[in-house]
Amino acid sequence: MKLLFSTQNYQYLYNELLSIGLYEAGKTEIKFFPDGECYKRLLNDVAGRDVVLVGGTISDIDTLELYDFACSIEKQGANSLVLVVPYYGYSTMERAVKSGEVVTAKTRARLLSAIPNTGKGNHIVLCDLHSEGIPHYFEGNIIPVHLYCKPLIIDACKELAGEDFILACTDAGRAKWVESLANDMNVNAAFVFKKRLSGEKTSITGINADVKDKKVIIYDDMIRTGGSLMQAAKSYKEAGAKEVFAITTHGLFSNNALEKLQNSGLFSTIVATNTHPNVLPLSNDFLKIKSIAHLLDSKIKEL
Repeated sequence: MKLLFSTQNYQYLYNELLSIGLYEAGKTEIKFFPDGECYKRLLNDVAGRDVVLVGGTISDIDTLELYDFACSIEKQGANSLVLVVPYYGYSTMERAVKSGEVVTAKTRARLLSAIPNTGKGNHIVLCDLHSEGIPHYFEGNIIPVHLYCKPLIIDACKELAGEDFILACTDAGRAKWVESLANDMNVNAAFVFKKRLSGEKTSITGINADVKDKKVIIYDDMIRTGGSLMQAAKSYKEAGAKEVFAITTHGLFSNNALEKLQNSGLFSTIVATNTHPNVLPLSNDFLKIKSIAHLLDSKIKEL
């Protein structure tokens, strides 16, 4: 039986995994000193154990918490370690555009690669990464595993629109992935053509498919502020779409994004998985949440 731990902000997934899988509950202690320094302690003996540690890199503090506990798990003699990172922060900073820019997706991968290896090695499970190249940023003996949430996305699509809809994306950058997903469901795919006006502004110049009188489901791996999503939805509506839905793996919904999306009147429903804790307090009739716990449990069993 694997010993399961989590960082503070991923207790919800920790509890779900405990309820559906064969894990022993691992406990930790965390407290803060007046000067801001953080005390961390593993409360279980991990020597000779196969250990799973759940924690997304949703902030620099969360990343260090994950790193510190992982290093301690190895130091205390764990047999193996599986890091489960449902949301990998800085995934959109996967390349440098301007001279001197930090490729933070790569520096974070190097940090996690520096966790010492347990006896049987370390794995890191990553969900629906923004860029297919990110797993190659990990170095040394850590083994990255890219877990696709495709089964959840397919189920969500069918629940929203049955078998007759068009699967769309916000721009041509995600077209290949969306087209592959559309082929799996035997539906047509659509995307919009964008023209960049400035560093922050784009305009849509066209749509590659006929969406008139069709239900359109826009898939995006991540919703932050929702600006691109609303722009795309407006274009599909103007092109005659009967109804527009949105599905995302990572729902960050920064700066009151969900409220703006709902108030826009463009969407009937939005679906997000629970890879990011931001979605938990936002769940309502408009935002439906799907859990990745069963997918994670199945993948952990394979490692």
